[in-house]
Amino acid sequence: MDTPPEPAIDTSDPRPLIVHVIYRLQVGGLENGVVNLVNNLPQDRFRHAIVCMTDFTEFRERIQRDDVPVIAMHKKPGQDFGNLRRLYQLFRQWRPAVVHTRNIGCLEAQIPAWLARVPLRVHGEHGWDVNDPDGTNTTYQWLRRLHAPLIHRFIPLSGHLDDYLQKKAGINSRKIRRIYNGVDTGRFHPGNNDALRQGFLDDNNLVFGTVGRMHGVKDQLNLARAFIALHRLRPQQAKNLRLVMIGDGPLRQECLDELRKAGLQDYAWLPGTRYDTPDMLRTFDVFVLPSQAEGISNTILEAMATQLPVVATRVGGNPELVDEEHTGLLPPANNPQALAQAMARYVYEPGLIARHGRAGLERIHEHFSLQHMLDNYAAVYNAHNMRR
Repeated sequence: MDTPPEPAIDTSDPRPLIVHVIYRLQVGGLENGVVNLVNNLPQDRFRHAIVCMTDFTEFRERIQRDDVPVIAMHKKPGQDFGNLRRLYQLFRQWRPAVVHTRNIGCLEAQIPAWLARVPLRVHGEHGWDVNDPDGTNTTYQWLRRLHAPLIHRFIPLSGHLDDYLQKKAGINSRKIRRIYNGVDTGRFHPGNNDALRQGFLDDNNLVFGTVGRMHGVKDQLNLARAFIALHRLRPQQAKNLRLVMIGDGPLRQECLDELRKAGLQDYAWLPGTRYDTPDMLRTFDVFVLPSQAEGISNTILEAMATQLPVVATRVGGNPELVDEEHTGLLPPANNPQALAQAMARYVYEPGLIARHGRAGLERIHEHFSLQHMLDNYAAVYNAHNMRR
């Protein structure tokens, strides 16, 4: 494939075109953030296109505008110079005002954006790569440093990532603007989902739940083992404890195997990928995020907006979201026993569920509104006029 796809783009349209470059459009926090931007930035002020370095899934159907092309570049594994050429041709053809790449897997797209003289080049840092879960990979640090002269603005989504860019990658602080994710409280809000809670998830059960791709640093195996440990901690209440793990990936089967070996397969539900996350969250009593590493987790924000207490491992940006002992708990990562003890707090003290849930919802409204996020991104994108 030597030439890029050619969707209709009206280059005479005065509204600035923002080209979002992501690795793959699929269910995930990063991808959800892109879709929120596309759907909610004022249509009379911005146009958008999404370029996927590899491919896209039916998740593209979450885009509500009908004027947003989604392009799959089908990049080959490893270094694909042909893909860089195709990106350059695409940027020359579309003449975007802004190219916004995200995470290390898309960083190389800044080279063709620079060659195509895109006025404003932005790079977002949303979280750690599966091959660099703690940010210590020196090759990745140098790649960011080498690309920095081509990039006008870096956008880390957490203070942890902000520190990484400055201290590990050597990025000048003047190039950095931290923007926290915002949550769409129109989709994610408190409520009951009695239809889904019937039977397996009935009102007599205490449901611990999580949502996310089941691979690598998300470490759902940690949660499966913690749930097994929790049953051993509270055997007299174990019959009413339930685990729901929404998502798919290689860890799903491993979790199923662990639960089956412990005889708890009937106490857990792992349905794979679902596209009704807001409804599913409203069936949970406590949200759990067992990750080894995180940037700023959309799912934590969505859970808090649903008025759920959050148990999240103390990694990355999680402590910036969860106010410990006020909106949730922060056990250490890679420690199923510690995670089980944190989950047990809500079994011992059921009143904490309502208290922490209410406090989390208040925190969303005060600090993590969707409108605040949109205003910050609009301010960055409008800077393209100063680069012409």
